Amino acid sequence: MAFECPNRTEVSQNSAQFVANPGIDTIEPNQSRSKSLTEGVAIKNLFPDSKPGKGVKLKGASKINSKKGIKAPVSALSQSSIPGDVVLDCGLSITDLPPALISEILNCLDPKDLGIVSCVSTIFQRVAFEHHAWKQFYCERWGLPTTSLVVDDDKSWKEIFMEREFRSKTFMGRYSMEVLYGHTEAVRTIFLLASSKLIFTSGYDSVVRMWDMENGLSIASSRPLGCTIRAVAADRKLLVAGGTDGFIHCWRAVEGLPHLFELRASQNQNTEVRLWGHEGPITSLALDLTRIYSGSWDTTVRVWDRLSMKCILVLRHSDWVWALVPHDTSVASTSGSDVYVWDTSSGDLMTIVHNAHVGNTYALARSHAGDFLFTGGEDGAIHMYEIVNDGYECKAWHVSTWLPHSAAVYSLAFEFPWLVSASSDGKLALIDVRNLLRTNKGALGKRVSKIKHLDGDVAEPPQRMLHGFKINLFSVGIGADRIVCGGEEGVIRIWNFTEALEIERRVRTLRGIRLENRMRRRKLQTELNSKSGRTDQCSVAAKKNSVTCIWPNKRGISGKLKT
Repeated sequence: MAFECPNRTEVSQNSAQFVANPGIDTIEPNQSRSKSLTEGVAIKNLFPDSKPGKGVKLKGASKINSKKGIKAPVSALSQSSIPGDVVLDCGLSITDLPPALISEILNCLDPKDLGIVSCVSTIFQRVAFEHHAWKQFYCERWGLPTTSLVVDDDKSWKEIFMEREFRSKTFMGRYSMEVLYGHTEAVRTIFLLASSKLIFTSGYDSVVRMWDMENGLSIASSRPLGCTIRAVAADRKLLVAGGTDGFIHCWRAVEGLPHLFELRASQNQNTEVRLWGHEGPITSLALDLTRIYSGSWDTTVRVWDRLSMKCILVLRHSDWVWALVPHDTSVASTSGSDVYVWDTSSGDLMTIVHNAHVGNTYALARSHAGDFLFTGGEDGAIHMYEIVNDGYECKAWHVSTWLPHSAAVYSLAFEFPWLVSASSDGKLALIDVRNLLRTNKGALGKRVSKIKHLDGDVAEPPQRMLHGFKINLFSVGIGADRIVCGGEEGVIRIWNFTEALEIERRVRTLRGIRLENRMRRRKLQTELNSKSGRTDQCSVAAKKNSVTCIWPNKRGISGKLKT
């Protein structure tokens, strides 16, 4: 049943009560349509000392703020005398919102904007400083921090994030180079375990060596494994190495051992295990918390369970597998010139990039969040892709291309924001990918691309090139303010940027001291000026009595002298 609401010219009951109060005039609704909204209601005789057209301000009392221009203290008007269209202005701000809503608002900001918000006021500084988004920012870029960073309970996630962001800038500073000798032939693979300050290397001499990152000393070396070792991977519980014989050699960590693994011990079922399943040389290895990933020239990627040490999944490709990088429930791999992305929970192919490079795609790297993919190939190019998965379809968007090398790229390593490449031309390239990232996040929970999609043909130059080798470079790693590389020369070179970190810290400290001294001098000058206005009067008088002097030029002086 439909009801019709006729247009009424009389005021409502509340409005009638409001008009009944003495000294308050109103205007009928039909007359207010032709006038401005600010002329709807006026308070004249309620406060005779107040000026017409202005609201009355009282300390400790809230104000009534209406779209029709009402401003009066709440104490002067009873709640029953307030019309329905009058809104109370209680001086609310964003900090008066529920904490959950404030958290959702701040979640829409990136680290830079969140830092700017913290500078607005002390309230925003406290809210932004304690916001949980800093932990999310850190984990998206670098994963969970090592134990050395979280021992101090007084550190907040913002402080940990800012410290790590500060450390990432040191790769553009000064460095020292260290050379490690020990291998008798070319070094094919390097793995840097930054959390334990260890470096694992191997190559044509079939020996796996473990090095101390701090002092550059060789800690231990394995017995000769009888084949060329082309891949090494490790974490704090397991070390794996794969070679041309198709076996995966595994060493379990020994509890209480400072350097984790006992490589020289005799073959023991508890500490050393060999896995066999591939029918060709193993070219790549990777670990996560529960699985071992291996790629081989037999065109397969095998997934192994770390607890039972058995193969649980086989992913078949169309050509030799050169590299692989797992993330969560997916693994990216290169086969021939193509790039594959697999779902390891079901074994299905999520997406494929055909002909990523001219020739073979040798190198592969991935961001810690898994949404950025970097490839290096035989053509000397480096491509960046973004993996976008909306739940129905997975796609790989080509973002950018770099051409820093004149020969094949054999290895890539990524630690936000630096991408490092090693090539057979004997050079290392450092590329900063921060310029490609967007500064704003997607809203309303929608999956929005996090990068600026540029023209795929545009090649950006790298931020820095490192030299030192004259021949092929096969492997590179980055972490703990260091870049480690090995190649055909048979030595391991370490670019140590800790010196740049110390220099930058001193510069930062001196800059803070200068700023503090400047603010102190400005405060003292302000206090002196407030106590005595003589300085200001003198400056004003000096400006009024300023005389402009015109100096004669040399030609005029010389002419007068001649005369």
